[in-house]
Amino acid sequence: MKNPDKPKGVLRSIDYWTILIYVLLLALGWLSVCGASYDYGSDTDIFSLSTRSGMQIVWIGTSLVLALFLLLLDDTYYSTFAYVLFGLMLLLLFATIFNPHTIKGSRSWLVLGPVRVQPAEFAKFATALALAKFMSRYGYDIHKWKDFLKTLAIIFLPMIFIVMQRETGSALVYFSFFLMLYREGMTGSVLFTAVAMVFYFVVGIRYSETLLFDTPTHVGRFVVLLAIQVFTSIMIGVYQRDWQQALTALAACLGVTLVCLLFSLYVIPFNIYWIQLAISVLLVAWLVWKTVTSRFRTYLWIGIFSLGSLLFFHGADHALNHMLQPHQQTRIKVLLGLEEDLKGAGYNVHQSEIAIGSGGLEGKGFLNGTQTKLKYVPEQDTDFIFCTVGEEEGFIGAAGVLVLFLALILRLIHLAERQATSFARIYGYCVLSVFLFHVFINVGMVLGLTPVIGIPLPFFSYGGSSLWGFTFLLFIFLALDARRNLVPES
Repeated sequence: MKNPDKPKGVLRSIDYWTILIYVLLLALGWLSVCGASYDYGSDTDIFSLSTRSGMQIVWIGTSLVLALFLLLLDDTYYSTFAYVLFGLMLLLLFATIFNPHTIKGSRSWLVLGPVRVQPAEFAKFATALALAKFMSRYGYDIHKWKDFLKTLAIIFLPMIFIVMQRETGSALVYFSFFLMLYREGMTGSVLFTAVAMVFYFVVGIRYSETLLFDTPTHVGRFVVLLAIQVFTSIMIGVYQRDWQQALTALAACLGVTLVCLLFSLYVIPFNIYWIQLAISVLLVAWLVWKTVTSRFRTYLWIGIFSLGSLLFFHGADHALNHMLQPHQQTRIKVLLGLEEDLKGAGYNVHQSEIAIGSGGLEGKGFLNGTQTKLKYVPEQDTDFIFCTVGEEEGFIGAAGVLVLFLALILRLIHLAERQATSFARIYGYCVLSVFLFHVFINVGMVLGLTPVIGIPLPFFSYGGSSLWGFTFLLFIFLALDARRNLVPES
């Protein structure tokens, strides 16, 4: 007699829907590599190992074997050896800094004969395992500064080593783990602060030379300082629950600014920036005074946010013009629309947009994309491979690929939420965060919506390191999920 209460076996518990999406993405990715690497008018065999498409079959085959191995491996190993794997990856990342081989200005590749390996791609799953192990331990509390700082150390250590390898794009991926921290209870003020900083930088730099109406005030500074005052006032109401004082502070800031703007427009033109700066400093001083008199530390944290916003905004311009390399400055200015540089920093994105636009609704067909076949788009089989999808498969094909990625993201959310252990849930959200970041940034940079930071599109971009790295990430989680209902025999 079969016991209906007995847990299902591992193979029966595997989430085959996710595996189906994985296989579909691999297949479509291989077709895209074929299209991106095929020489127009040649008789080259796309299955030959001398071609990119042929080698990608090798990487796909080894990835499938790796996936099966990860599924069959005892899931307790992932928790037991999480710190060991993380430590080994840190050593490997540190050793790569001194790598004598420089590829496209980066030292992130280890060259072993004909094989090139990028440790940064494998460090993602090791970091995710270490985070899951540390955050699932007994007594962990993300609201305790000691625990939170240790969590940040796990995230930032590999980032520092990767930056030292001159691979800034791969390092930025590690910021995606903050989405997992938010799910695990990190205060929303941290994410809000990050979004606010991006807003200050983009608006402040983008409109730094634009004048406000007929006044000598620059729009960038005016909007950013006004935003700091509005954000600070709202935070008083939200976090201190004192909406009367919040509205009073907001009315005072807006009222003085409006009076000064009208005076500058119709009486004597002057730079309102200095008045706004004085208002912001007085607002910070008032918050410090409220902290002392009321002994509520919330006012102090809001004051630190306001002061930090002022320092960040005024330091952003210095960092852009004096700390970044010239090519990095150009990339940011091109993205913000301050420069075009269609033959330099903006060339990749411009050609990618042409390729995607030329695909139309239904595309030009497999191996028929002229922009990609004639090699107008640099890195078209790696970082910019999505333009091949747009050109050959058109809007319908590109939208279909995005729908598949959306299905994968939604499926990962579902799987993460049904985990029986905090270790598996945290790791699942780490995987979800990394995939979401890669897809959003990669597709965004191909369309000219996000900075060009050079990160691959999961399962599409050519290369064994990235494909193996994403396979490690995904199938370790599927292995944990398959055993979520298994109980050890007594």
